[in-house]
Amino acid sequence: MAATSDILIIGGGIAGLSAAAALAKHAKVTLLEAEDQVGFHSSGRSATMLHYFLGDRLVRELTLASRAFIEEPPEGFTEAPLGHPMPVLIHAREDELDALDALDAEISRFAALDRMDARGVRELCPLLKDDAVRGLADRAAIRLDPHALLQGNARALRHAGGTLVTSARIASIQRSDGAWHATTDNGETYAAAVVVNAAGAWADQVAILAGMKPLGLRPLKRTIITFDAPPGTRLDRLPFAKTVGEELYFAPESGRLFASPMDEVPSEPLDAQPDDYEVALAAWRMEERTSVKVERVHSKWAGLRTFTPDRHPAAGFASDADGFFWLAGQGGFGLQTSPAMAAIAESLIAGTSWPVAGIVPAELSPGRFR
Repeated sequence: MAATSDILIIGGGIAGLSAAAALAKHAKVTLLEAEDQVGFHSSGRSATMLHYFLGDRLVRELTLASRAFIEEPPEGFTEAPLGHPMPVLIHAREDELDALDALDAEISRFAALDRMDARGVRELCPLLKDDAVRGLADRAAIRLDPHALLQGNARALRHAGGTLVTSARIASIQRSDGAWHATTDNGETYAAAVVVNAAGAWADQVAILAGMKPLGLRPLKRTIITFDAPPGTRLDRLPFAKTVGEELYFAPESGRLFASPMDEVPSEPLDAQPDDYEVALAAWRMEERTSVKVERVHSKWAGLRTFTPDRHPAAGFASDADGFFWLAGQGGFGLQTSPAMAAIAESLIAGTSWPVAGIVPAELSPGRFR
């Protein structure tokens, strides 16, 4: 016999968890996660910040709308802060100044930025080479704690009476008698009038199982390495530093430095693992841009960042089946926009007021890909 609820959410990354926590205030919610823990594939592997240098205008609007929640979460949501202050520094060489000026113009309405000359850049980040001649710094950026965000939403879901089921990979899903019926690999069946497809890199596969047309999602792998900083480096004073182009970012991490070559390697939905080439590329780019010598890679990992064709999230009911809600394609900005995206899902499903003044629902509708 099927376990019934009002809303069934597939996927326990930050998208599914935050939406589940928001919707559980209005309805009986069950969340199914394929792995034995939430946030296993992407959300839990993200070295993420809350800042406005990522994405475009729409992503920045979502980030801005999420900030108040991150800074002051609801009472009882978390036992630890969801993040801590860490400045973000975007640095540029002489031949990259036009791109830096363009970025400055785009960000100015979202954040107060410090414009820096070469001296200011190296005062904030002494590890950079002398060819970093200008920079932009957002000193109000926040280094997010993915674990605190994930566990806070899981706690909120349970507190509101919702159910979280792990090790529940979907084997089949179909609609009959006005409800969606999802059966897991272990033979358990769950039914609900509304199903939310928040399966991340697997969201298109879930749609195909349900007899729906996929959106054309693209999982892209990103690699991160950790290594020792030069002796005497004050890690507590370093920013999250990023090239103005999509080349390199690095920051302090648990007594060491981490870096990513900002790779976007097309991948099938899977448990992503780092490849030797991207690991070497991260070390090489770090040595090209900074005075650091990567003598030894202490750890390495990879995660999938899944994008829609236009790199904007999809949030809305499908036009080709009743009660099928897409919540997918948050790319590399899922954690920093999760409060706003959860409120958007709450608005579209539960009928609460629209939460983001700078965005209209049509911009996120999955129907734009039809």
